[in-house]
Amino acid sequence: MRQFARVLLVMLCLSGLAVSLSQAASRKAPPDQVIALLKEGNQRFVAGKSIHPHTSLDRLKLAGSASQADYAYATVLACSDSRVPVERIFDAGVMDLFVVRVAGNVCDTDEAGSIEYGLAHVHTPLLVVLGHTQCGAVTAVTNELQGHGHALERNIPALVDNIQPAVQRAMAETPKSKADRLIPLAIEENVWQSIEDLFRGSPATRKLVRSGDVKVVGAIYDVETGVVEWLPAAKSEEILARVEQAPDRAMNPMADGTHAAPEKPAGHEKTVH
Repeated sequence: MRQFARVLLVMLCLSGLAVSLSQAASRKAPPDQVIALLKEGNQRFVAGKSIHPHTSLDRLKLAGSASQADYAYATVLACSDSRVPVERIFDAGVMDLFVVRVAGNVCDTDEAGSIEYGLAHVHTPLLVVLGHTQCGAVTAVTNELQGHGHALERNIPALVDNIQPAVQRAMAETPKSKADRLIPLAIEENVWQSIEDLFRGSPATRKLVRSGDVKVVGAIYDVETGVVEWLPAAKSEEILARVEQAPDRAMNPMADGTHAAPEKPAGHEKTVH
C-alpha cells in the first residue's frame, strides 16, 4: 500500500511538473524583451558566435507534439531573397520564429492574413517587418518609375505595385545630386509602407497593438555585413495613429463579421506621406 502511495505521489509530482513546464512555455516575454533577444542573436551571428539554439533532435521531436503557440516569440515579414536567412541572422531555431516571406517584403492580402495568424493564433508578441539592402524588388520598381525598367513576367507587377508609393516618396525626398541615396531610402520607406498596408487592411492587428499585446517594428538587414539595423519604433506608432483616422481603413476584423462593426469600403490606394 505504501509503495502504491509512493508511486501515486511520484506520478502526481510528474504531472504537476508537466503542467508547470507547459505554463512556463506559454508565458512569453513582452515585446521589448523579444527585441533584445533578437538583437543578441544577431550580434552572435555577426560575430561568428552563433549557438544555433533549438536545433537538436529533441527540439524536432518536441515540434511534432507541441504547439508552436507555446514557443514562437516573434513574427517576421521578410523578403524571399536567398541572402536573408531569417532564423540564421537572429540565431534562432525550430519553433522560435513565425516567418512570412515574399519578394520585396510587401504586405498584401496573403501576407496580412499570415501575419494575423502569427499574432492572433501563434500569439507572438512582436512583429518585425524586415527589409534588406540591395533589394531587387525595390530596385526594379525604382528603375521602372525612373523610366528605364524592363519587361516583367505577368504576375510580378501586381506583386510589386505595393512598393511604388515608397519609391515615389524616396524620389521626392532625394535630390538628383545624391542619387546614390535613393535606393537605400526607398528600401526604408518600403518597410514603412508594408507596416501601413498591414494596419490599413488588418483591424485585428491594430487592436492587438492598441492593447499592448503586440508591438510592430521595422528593421533593415545588411546582406554584406549581417547587421540588422532597427528603425525607430515611434514611426510605427505614428503610422498606426494616422491609419486609425483614415476613412478607407478596413473595419471588420473577422472574416464572417461576428462581433464586429460594419465594414467600411477599403480602397487599394496607398497614401503618400
